Amino acid sequence: MKHIILAQPRGFCAGVQRAVDIVDKSLEKFNSPIYVRHEIVHNKHVVSSLTKKGAVFVDEISDIPKNSITIFSAHGVSEKVEKNADKKNLSVVDATCPLVKKVHIEALRYHEKGYKIILVGHNGHPEVEGTAGRIPGGVQVVETIDQIDQLDYNPNDRLAYVTQTTLSVDDTREIIKSLKIRFPKIQGPDVKDICYATQNRQKAVRDLADCSDIVLVLGNKNSSNSVRLAEISSLTGVPTYRISDKNEVKFEWFDNAFTIGITAGASTPEILVEELVGFLKEKYGKNIDVEILDGTKEKVNFNLPKELID
Repeated sequence: MKHIILAQPRGFCAGVQRAVDIVDKSLEKFNSPIYVRHEIVHNKHVVSSLTKKGAVFVDEISDIPKNSITIFSAHGVSEKVEKNADKKNLSVVDATCPLVKKVHIEALRYHEKGYKIILVGHNGHPEVEGTAGRIPGGVQVVETIDQIDQLDYNPNDRLAYVTQTTLSVDDTREIIKSLKIRFPKIQGPDVKDICYATQNRQKAVRDLADCSDIVLVLGNKNSSNSVRLAEISSLTGVPTYRISDKNEVKFEWFDNAFTIGITAGASTPEILVEELVGFLKEKYGKNIDVEILDGTKEKVNFNLPKELID
């Protein structure tokens, strides 16, 4: 007999829900086509569903016709992207997560006070590109502790750091610790820039791994928070697999596993969890039951932009 345990919390966070709702509401209010710069969130199923409704996803502002309704993704954009949108007279609805906006504001405040900015995050990630592109003169991006030694700053320089919101809390804490050792006067927010949902899901996956023989993490490979969840679970020694959906499951994974733990990244819709559970029930029939772990119950809700509120 198999036993499924679902992590709590899992799946959509408030920022992702808000971003998806923004696309839906925009389609209702303005009709299709609505153009979205980059994936609204990093999940192919969400993007596919919104595409069927009339959303058009593009890589750059140059791909959008003039005077169009345009949505910026939850990851945020640079000042250059905003200016390019303005030049094309695009009507922009900004779906940037409010917690990412908070990091933008924080970094700008440090810059205005004369600090040079270090951004702890993954080079090439849309959120990092957006945050870096808000700061005149740019930032130094640090991904690992090893890169701190390569920074061309003096210990007495006015330095401050901010972080990408979807990082591993433990890894980021170690990077911040190393930054403070090298630059004792550096200013920054500890791990407070890592969003509440990321921290809650990382704690939940640790709890899940503690009581599971195997852990499945639902989320796309380009979803930073989903990849972190799989890494955290793997570090406990429990066999862990990140999958995009039920179709990537291999049943030989469960040969020696009684308890199957399931969680989902913050950009993964709950329907994919339900489909995975249903898929496993079809395989194992009545010889499987499901429980939900106790965990943090999130009550955060972010308002829609004023242009979408009737």
